[in-house]
Amino acid sequence: MRILGVDPGSAVCGYGVVEGPDGGGRYVTAGTIRCASLAPGPMRLRRIHENLLAIIDEFSPTALSLERHFVAANVQSAFRLGEARAMAMLAAAERGLAMYEYPPNEVKLCVAGHGHADKAQVKYMVRKTLKLDPAIELADDAADALAIALCHLGRGRMPNLVEAIERIRPAVSRRKPRMVPQ
Repeated sequence: MRILGVDPGSAVCGYGVVEGPDGGGRYVTAGTIRCASLAPGPMRLRRIHENLLAIIDEFSPTALSLERHFVAANVQSAFRLGEARAMAMLAAAERGLAMYEYPPNEVKLCVAGHGHADKAQVKYMVRKTLKLDPAIELADDAADALAIALCHLGRGRMPNLVEAIERIRPAVSRRKPRMVPQ
């Protein structure tokens, strides 16, 4: 399975591609799509959309995972972020990719083991998980995109975990309760 993770932004949009079996991952590529700060909004969105299509065409992911943002500093920031997210969704739809969304805390929990991990912790764990060579430069936005893609791969383990719990549950429920002396 090959996953494209996208950390949307109207000025800098991070992307990262990982592949591997559910629950594992190997680094394929990562980077950022940077838009000129003085470029009008529609031109920024076009650049994001066209670059994401080129990345999808070059690396052939089977799915796109996206961070689900739910809070923004102000209304205008929320609008701009929503527009960048829409470009990623449109690119996925145009290329027939399955699309998945994960809240930021779930991504951090999956990658760093703590739902409130900071950017440095997430970046460190992405490098460690993917065994990235220190010579590979990794922007914060690209590290976040790789974390989003790794989160999707990590979710593949969930059905196996649920199945294991279901197998154990009947055995546990047949046991007699142990009395604790008071």
